[in-house]
Amino acid sequence: MTRSITRFPAARLRLKEIDLCGWIGQAMPGDMLEYHRGFLALDVTEQGTRLTERDRAELARVARRAWWAAELGLVHLVQRRHGPDDYGYLAIARPKPRRASASLGSFLLEEVA
Repeated sequence: MTRSITRFPAARLRLKEIDLCGWIGQAMPGDMLEYHRGFLALDVTEQGTRLTERDRAELARVARRAWWAAELGLVHLVQRRHGPDDYGYLAIARPKPRRASASLGSFLLEEVA
């Protein structure tokens, strides 16, 4: 009997939270950014062990910030499936809300600090 071995694609940290904030502040409506490639639910857990502890913590911050931006209506969050347990996590810029100041990037950076 042959067992099938699941091989997860190698995960790596694509960008930091500050990079995501900078992109959100400058992105034009329709601009798209892949902020992670892998299996996010697995990659942020200790049991996943596909990333270093430091990268896992940073990825968790990136994911929370992306969710925060979506909650504020700044981006749409979507996933693109590339294969088994291999997804692209995308942020797509939405039009800036009228209530947002011209200095949205500064506000996002202050939130990070």
